Amino acid sequence: MFTGLVEEIGVVAELNPHDETGGTSLTISLPEASKLLEGAQLGDSISINGVCLTATGLDLQNAVPSFKVGIAPETLRLTNLGELAKGSNVNLERAVRADTRMGGHFVQGHVDTTAAIVEVRQDGNALTFRFEPKSPDVLKYIVFKGYVALDGTSLTVTQVDDAEGWFEVMLIAYTQEKVVVAQKKVGESVNVEVDVLAKYAEKSMAGYLGTQSEVLVKPILEQMVQNLVAQAMGGHS
Repeated sequence: MFTGLVEEIGVVAELNPHDETGGTSLTISLPEASKLLEGAQLGDSISINGVCLTATGLDLQNAVPSFKVGIAPETLRLTNLGELAKGSNVNLERAVRADTRMGGHFVQGHVDTTAAIVEVRQDGNALTFRFEPKSPDVLKYIVFKGYVALDGTSLTVTQVDDAEGWFEVMLIAYTQEKVVVAQKKVGESVNVEVDVLAKYAEKSMAGYLGTQSEVLVKPILEQMVQNLVAQAMGGHS
């Protein structure tokens, strides 16, 4: 579990599609003075651009600390991690602790889809980004003034248009200096994770309505039919 508050921006040292395990691994370098890996152990969860990954290697002895993670094929299919190259900047966050302030929102690190940047607008010293998700179905979980995690950054939705298939967020000047989204241009992609609480609410409501359909839904439909009949009769009188 994460908060969506980026702790550090790391740099891709290597993306190896054929590592010693036969899979794909990603090595991230950190600034020399970074404290991100203090107390870290193999097997710890680290969010890289909003993707929860397991640390399989830690190098704290060199002047430039680094760590390695493995990336599953499913993760490569669902996220933009496969687009990374040596030198790419990435958002980093360690897993939340029990004593951590919840400054953002509950972020699982389980990406739902990616979204393309289709517009960037200056608004004073802020930047407004418009995104079109690859999977439009996620828009039902994205609401005005709600939360969304983009490349692991907890952001507030400023506009959403379900019909046209886009949503927007605004980055203030401070945030622009702290996250990689602000460095991206039109045509580039971000990882999108919607608010998990919206999913739980949807499933709970669907289950409730399923058990109560005879009691709740039938009277609503009957009333709708009665209204339509009354309108039709009135039109002929």
